[in-house]
Amino acid sequence: MNILLLGANGQLGRSFLEHGGLAARGHLTAASRDGTRTDGESAEVADLSRPDTLTTLLDRLRPDIIVNAAAYTAVDRAEQEEDLATRVNGEAVGVLGKWAAAHHALVIHYSTDYVFDGSAKAPYAVDAATAPLGAYGRSKLAGEQALKSSGAAHLLLRTAWVYAPHGHNFLRTMLRLGAEREELRVVADQQGAPTSTDTIVRATLAALDAWQSGNAEQRRAMTGTHHLVASGHTSWHGFASAIFQTAHERGLIARIPRVAAITTAEFPTPAQRPAWSVLDNTGFQQRFGYALPDWQAGLHEVIDTLSTQAR
Repeated sequence: MNILLLGANGQLGRSFLEHGGLAARGHLTAASRDGTRTDGESAEVADLSRPDTLTTLLDRLRPDIIVNAAAYTAVDRAEQEEDLATRVNGEAVGVLGKWAAAHHALVIHYSTDYVFDGSAKAPYAVDAATAPLGAYGRSKLAGEQALKSSGAAHLLLRTAWVYAPHGHNFLRTMLRLGAEREELRVVADQQGAPTSTDTIVRATLAALDAWQSGNAEQRRAMTGTHHLVASGHTSWHGFASAIFQTAHERGLIARIPRVAAITTAEFPTPAQRPAWSVLDNTGFQQRFGYALPDWQAGLHEVIDTLSTQAR
């Protein structure tokens, strides 16, 4: 079985490579925008900002499974680069889907809580009405629609508040700023489920294993949209406070900075964020027989990894 991993140098792609689970399930080819990998290994070139180039790559590699961990994720910059964001997050996904439909391949693709407007009061169901607030959310919704209409067998996995021990993310930013400042001001009126890339990798592999072991009818039932997020929820302020407390307990930081709670209005950004980003993950757990851990479990795991690296 041939597996193609797109976005090998991103947060999620790096975690897939470090975990090794995809390589254990078939012949894995990793691809990145420039054909390099952070670990120095070789990679194919797959530039999703040039969707017209992808078919040639797919025809040559003939993947049975396409894991699309590549995305345009600069939420604020997308307000000025919506065309680019839409090419990467929308048009390119449509190309992947059309090729997969024609060649009976499975597409595993990741979307986001930003397809919702955040006005809900309860966790969003997978079939809840979408209403993106900004360019990034619109680009990701375009990708969802393109994949669904392609006719390809697919697992469309929405996630949220993603972080890892590597890359650019909220956790690493907090640790860096906390080492520099006595006090940080963090938004407390946005709610979501911080989800580590390790959580996403393990849950994706569980879903893939269920897919491969299923018959045609079971696979049809699995095809579609699922919410892959950690269980429970908190605010950015709550997440930051937990980051510092856990890092201090593990000896990763010498002191805990003060974390002041502020409102979204006090921290304006070019792109509007959903106030409520909590996704209902019960369907994923039931469909694939996989329990998604509480967000705090993923945090402890990532802090443990960083602590080990720091020794």
